[in-house]
Amino acid sequence: MYDYNAFDRAFLAERNAQFRSQVERRIDGSLTEEEFRPLRLMNGLYLQLHAYMLRICIPYGTLNPGQMRRFAEVAERWDKGYGHFTTRQNIQLNWPKLKDVPDILDSLGEVGIHAIQTSGNTIRNTTADHFAGAAADEIEDPRPVAELIRQWSTDHAEFQFLPRKFKIAITGSPNDRAVTRAHDIGLRMVRRGAEVGFEVLVGGGLGRTPMLGAVIRDFLPKADLLPYLEAIVSTYNVMGRRDNKYKARIKITVFENGIDVFKAAVEERFVETRAQFSGVDQQILTEIEAQFTPPAFRNAPTEAFDAALASDPVFRAWADTNLAEHRAPGYAIVTVSLKAHGETPGDASSAQMRLLADLAERYGHDELRISHEQNVILPHVHKSDLPAIHAALAGEGLATANVGLISDIIACPGMDYCALATARSIPVAQELATHFRDIGLEQEIGALKIKISGCINACGHHHVGHIGILGLDRAGVENYQITLGGDHTETAAIGERAGPGFAYDQVVPAIERLLRAYLAQRDAPTESFIDAFRRLGPAPFKAALYPEEARDAA
Repeated sequence: MYDYNAFDRAFLAERNAQFRSQVERRIDGSLTEEEFRPLRLMNGLYLQLHAYMLRICIPYGTLNPGQMRRFAEVAERWDKGYGHFTTRQNIQLNWPKLKDVPDILDSLGEVGIHAIQTSGNTIRNTTADHFAGAAADEIEDPRPVAELIRQWSTDHAEFQFLPRKFKIAITGSPNDRAVTRAHDIGLRMVRRGAEVGFEVLVGGGLGRTPMLGAVIRDFLPKADLLPYLEAIVSTYNVMGRRDNKYKARIKITVFENGIDVFKAAVEERFVETRAQFSGVDQQILTEIEAQFTPPAFRNAPTEAFDAALASDPVFRAWADTNLAEHRAPGYAIVTVSLKAHGETPGDASSAQMRLLADLAERYGHDELRISHEQNVILPHVHKSDLPAIHAALAGEGLATANVGLISDIIACPGMDYCALATARSIPVAQELATHFRDIGLEQEIGALKIKISGCINACGHHHVGHIGILGLDRAGVENYQITLGGDHTETAAIGERAGPGFAYDQVVPAIERLLRAYLAQRDAPTESFIDAFRRLGPAPFKAALYPEEARDAA
């Protein structure tokens, strides 16, 4: 993985010193909150309902053990002993004191971590497939390219005040685990003959106007990537609306002008930007790629793993849900669920973070990943070590066997923390998880993606959940809309609203009716909810959600 060089370290130190001065001026009253706001947002500091919140960047979701331990230390020393992992592969601290933030940033900077561009109308943290460099289905590791994009976009002079925030995602696999079609720019590595390049998508995004990205280039050579990204973002910077923040995202720019008009403008601009790139970017990419060489995988027997599968049903259940196929023989990818039943999705205590760092160091070739689904990944684990890892995880409440099941819920912080939220998300996720565990249906239901947002900004990605839940305020009362049929993968789809919303205490019963209807109508236990929905259409599921309306219609 990428190791910060002297230039990077000096840049972070200078940036942190600058922000320390700004914080001091805010505390002594030299700066008003209105004056301080744009300065703190440039450094990832939000003012939430009850306290400041610091959003810290984890570039393309990749961490080393030292960085994870530093998160644990920072959370313990300056916060409340936990961190919250987000859908942008970041970590948030929900309770820092303003006076402590410069010290937090200095501490993080020592291990190459920062909070730059985790907020504001600029290019945010570029996210990537959390199985990158390990997945058996991968064309090529996308993380070197993501690092190149990080270096290009950080403090890019032209792109610090875009019409609105801007998000890029990249995957190196035909199986899209990076939600590329729901991003302002999505990059999917593709192969044309012997050459690897990119399918480029533009104009995706969720929020109050959810849209899927359109293909603007079906094959872009690697050497053209940065100049083409420069052309897209600079075109948007000129064409994007600034009169209405709700219409300022690139998805609206593409929609209002049409993909053909927008593409023509990008291609015209690309002629100019391509001439400005001398090839230094490709030299830098080559240097970056040298830091992403695969670990020294070992060839060892797997009898311990096979024996545990055969003799331990608890271990087998965990292996069935939380392991994925690795590209190296004898290895597996481990997803550590941060969704223990009844807990807050995405939260990890300092003790849990330290354990994950220890496991990565001892068994995982010194690598960790954060997924957009708010879990932690050990990407390179030999199967012979899996029983020991499972036992260690169980000791810290991290061995929940539910990845991809109903309790593996994405949920935004909602009204428990966020100043923008209009309803609670966390308690809904907690009650759904415990309810379906308690009635014994979680395993029977099988693969299912539930995603919950506490407002129309859609930080919980509810639009692309198989079942999406959107919390809103209706005359001072929480009301939850349900959407059906969303998908965040290579077959991406925006879910359709099922009908009227439900009161808070009606959500779990409504989802139970919905899923019992699915179990009754699926054609085999192997047919997933999303496949059944696509085969049957929405009618039987709406009838289950709204039985009184179905009876009246009959």
